[in-house]
Parts: sequence; structure tokens; C-alpha cells
Amino acid sequence: MKDIVCRPARLHEFAAVARLRWLWVAELHGTPDVTLEAFVPRFTAWARQHTDSHRCVVSVRGDTVIGMAWLAITQRVPHPRALERLSGDVQCVYVIPDERANGVGGELIEAVLSWAGELGLERVTVHSSDRAVSAYRRHGFAVSPRLLQVEVAVA
Repeated sequence: MKDIVCRPARLHEFAAVARLRWLWVAELHGTPDVTLEAFVPRFTAWARQHTDSHRCVVSVRGDTVIGMAWLAITQRVPHPRALERLSGDVQCVYVIPDERANGVGGELIEAVLSWAGELGLERVTVHSSDRAVSAYRRHGFAVSPRLLQVEVAVA
């Protein structure tokens, strides 16, 4: 892993990150309805427009992006003791299949958590697949009896 670097994504790498996102969906659910060629520019535009609220970290070997993780940052309602409050959500952690099981995913999680600490986030959550729960637990995530969720039906 000495030749792999984990760092914030650069703007010119958003196309490679978009490709990873598309490949991930294809891996889990089969070929997406949107072609890779149509998805990349839409994703890249979205990523450039949301750099304040969504930060991307990548793992890179040479010039090739092999993994990604996103930190979605949300402002929280002010509190009398803390007028500026932020929380985060880890999203879209993905490593290409050939690079799995060698610590790349863990480094991405650690990089996102480090970034969250630098930004002063109160808490960081993640909605994990069953397969990845143990990885998140190894990096300090725990089940919270107070964090609830509901799936909202799309109209």
C-alpha cells in the first residue's frame, strides 16, 4: 500500500470518481439505466456545485483513482451554547474490487473522520451495507439507541 495515496479529490478527478460511482451501482444492481457517458458529466457538474456541502476523499495509485469516500456536511440548528453546529454523514465509500481487503477502505474512512474533526463536526453517521458494518465499527462507529430513521415513500 505504500504506492497508494489517500487525499482530498482534485476537481479534475471528479470524472474518475463518477466512473467509480457508476461501476459500484453496476456491480450491485446490474447495468444502470443511465450510460456511463451520460452519467459522468452530470455527476461531475453536481460534484463541482456541491463542494461546500460534500467533500470527497480519494485513494490514488499513480494517476489512477481506485477508491472514494464522501463526507456530506449538514448545518444544525443553533444552540444557545453553540451557535455554529455541523454534523456529517459518510457516503459512497467504494474501492475497486482488485484493491479490496488491503486497507484502502479503512484509510478512506479514517481520512473522512479526520476531515470531520478538522471541521469541528459534532457527530458523523453512516448508512452502511451489512458487509461494511464491521469496517465502520473498527473505526469507532457504534449503534446509537437515539439515532432513528424512516424510509420516505417517493411520490
